[in-house]
Amino acid sequence: MNIVVLCGGNSTEREVSINSGSMVCEALRKKNHNAILMDVYFGLEDIDIFEKSASEYDVESVKKNIQSLSDKVSEDRRSFFGNNVIEICQKADIVFMALHGKNGEDGKCQAAFDLYGIKYTGSGHLASAIGMDKGVTKQIFMSKGVPTAKSVWIKKGESTDLKDYGMKVPVVVKACNGGSSVGVVLVHQESEYEDAVKTCFELDNQILVEDFIKGREFSIGVINKKALPVVEIIPRDGWYDYKNKYNGATEEVCPANLNDELTKKIQKVAEDACNAIGCEPYARADVMMDADGNMFCLEVNTLPGMTATSLVPQEAKAVGMDFPTLCDYLVELSLKKNN
Repeated sequence: MNIVVLCGGNSTEREVSINSGSMVCEALRKKNHNAILMDVYFGLEDIDIFEKSASEYDVESVKKNIQSLSDKVSEDRRSFFGNNVIEICQKADIVFMALHGKNGEDGKCQAAFDLYGIKYTGSGHLASAIGMDKGVTKQIFMSKGVPTAKSVWIKKGESTDLKDYGMKVPVVVKACNGGSSVGVVLVHQESEYEDAVKTCFELDNQILVEDFIKGREFSIGVINKKALPVVEIIPRDGWYDYKNKYNGATEEVCPANLNDELTKKIQKVAEDACNAIGCEPYARADVMMDADGNMFCLEVNTLPGMTATSLVPQEAKAVGMDFPTLCDYLVELSLKKNN
């Protein structure tokens, strides 16, 4: 199949997206697909790229070229799609979405593709938009009975005083629209709270302030409505923030050291969370478990990372599915959903 692996963009997760995309592109080519890597923001001059990439194609060289353009990303540019992006995507059998963060993961790109009749991997525009907005996700979790931490959704200009909401430190302050733990600040002391709120409001005009759950953190991929083996995330220092996530400063145990009962309970929470916001055919849920065994779903990621350190590929490997097979399977499921 002719497949565009779409990466890059103008979000804070651009570099993560490029790394994901290049690995996915390599994997799909190993499965004999005519896959190309394209930056959604800069696009390509050559609209006939598929005819030229069928035999020889250097993914690493294309990746480096895309990375070299990162300094030229402008927040002032009105158009998100680069040269020939729509035209090339229309020529593809499917687009593999390796985008992360705003515009790529939040349903906007998906909605545009729906209008153009372009098939793509991952959830549709509505589930993507919901999953990206932590405030809306929380409301749906609560309405659907998905266990989650106590929180308050605050818009810029509203009171941020914890006492007004019956809350106290420790709390986690989150920008409502952000991924890869960007715009997430753990607050242990009251003196830290004001700066945390300011930091998150600089990234978004809405924040979520959530009770800090002390316990074990797990991540669970859900493919075709079925949970994969559970990964436990153990940061070597601090907590699972952006730095620890992408610098390998965590121990990730897969399958997690849990008995069958707890494993099934965590998997059920993940399945329910993904189903609640309409994710299909794949997503990833993050779940905390406190000392009493209570579960709290933190969020759902509608386009999980697909790098060497990513969680879903680790989980798939635990059930005997190597990375190229996983990427191929996600394409297959997404085509069925689109049809």
